Amino acid sequence: MFLFSLLAACSTVSTQDIKVEAEADPKVNLEGYHSYIWLGALGVLNDPEEKWQPTDVDLAGDIKYLIDRELRKHKIFGAKEEADLGVAYFLGVDMDAMQLKNDPETQVDVLESVPKGALVVTLVDMKTGYVVWLGSAKANIIKQFKAEVARERLDYSISTMYAMFDF
Repeated sequence: MFLFSLLAACSTVSTQDIKVEAEADPKVNLEGYHSYIWLGALGVLNDPEEKWQPTDVDLAGDIKYLIDRELRKHKIFGAKEEADLGVAYFLGVDMDAMQLKNDPETQVDVLESVPKGALVVTLVDMKTGYVVWLGSAKANIIKQFKAEVARERLDYSISTMYAMFDF
């Protein structure tokens, strides 16, 4: 529901506004994890004027698919029970976000509407309950929602996050 603004390098979709970060607990050996289960997902959409209402895409399903794909690339596979890691994500979109921008003509800062979104993915050690890895992506939201653009931007964000997966 939010950070659907990601893309693959060969695509024509812009990803310059997407800021991706990832961090692992320096005391944890991520190579020691081989299985995971889903702990949950949460999405929050602040869109009171219904400027952005994606009806033709299953963002939760797309995000889950992309995270599953990236974990498999790192030889971490889904489990029914007794998993090493728990996976959760949070997706948020704020269509009313405001930001100061400099007007080039007047050289004065002006308050402007800049819809924003963020995606946070966590990996939790199931034995200790501690977060061992966290990835995040923040982006501007494209006002005219297009499902394929959203999927490409999500793909870019999640792929970039997991490229930072510290092995």
